[in-house]
Amino acid sequence: MPTLTHFDAQSQAQMVDIAAKPHTHRVAVAGGYIAMQAATLALISTGQARKGDVLGVARIAGIQAAKKTSDLIPLCHPLPLTRIAIDFDEASVHHPGVCGIFCRATVETVGATGVEMEALVAVQVALLTIYDMCKAVDKSMGIHGVHVLQKQGGKSGGWQIANHEIQR
Repeated sequence: MPTLTHFDAQSQAQMVDIAAKPHTHRVAVAGGYIAMQAATLALISTGQARKGDVLGVARIAGIQAAKKTSDLIPLCHPLPLTRIAIDFDEASVHHPGVCGIFCRATVETVGATGVEMEALVAVQVALLTIYDMCKAVDKSMGIHGVHVLQKQGGKSGGWQIANHEIQR
């Protein structure tokens, strides 16, 4: 059975030693969605939200969050990120009667550890930014289904969730 790597032999929290790990190209993709009222989605889609370009601001927030992940997650290594892409899709929330926006974050580095945490933090903060910018008109919004969709690189190679459509 695998062991938790963030604990030493005395069960004390530790930052994992990655000094001996080879530097490889690593990619992680995470996703999640924010559910909202149809009228809120219409405000965002038509650019009529009072606070401005909601998705543009959320995209920048997600990028900033990925870069600051090690400041937020105590045992996360600071990484030199080579690419961060934040994409939004209004059409990908497939639940009957649910309106929303799906966010996908793709994060890349060349390093000794993966970027799953950076992708997850980017999605969460991008969706929280949408919530913050729209909460005056829709207090019922909710963030759902944030998870890693795929990763590439490192010792374990590539991994992809079998069918992430059902996770949305």
